[in-house]
Amino acid sequence: MTRILADLPDEDIERLDRIAREQGKSRAAVLREAVAAYNAQPSLEGGDWIDQGFGLWARYGLAEDPSDYARRRRAEWTRPWDDDYEEVRAESPDLFDAEDDRQRQLYLDMLAGKYPAPKAPPRP
Repeated sequence: MTRILADLPDEDIERLDRIAREQGKSRAAVLREAVAAYNAQPSLEGGDWIDQGFGLWARYGLAEDPSDYARRRRAEWTRPWDDDYEEVRAESPDLFDAEDDRQRQLYLDMLAGKYPAPKAPPRP
């Protein structure tokens, strides 16, 4: 066993001495147990973070299918002039309304060279 020299604040030494006294152990034994307990905790190295994060939403009561979440986000960011508007609209009809469809039709008409009639300026 290797011996070490460590500088600790006085408050930590007092706490360490109190724990050692309560448990009837030496200060060194309490430190060895603390280091062993620290080493027993899972680390974030080597991919363990994937296991810790997998299913995290479900563990905290957010039981939403990731596919549905991605679908909603995609539909939320789709605009009438996007090339995949019809495809996204077919996947998520509940996330689009008549105004979206009207804007899409205006866009398609403009691409075809049909522009809406200009509005008359307000009369004084």
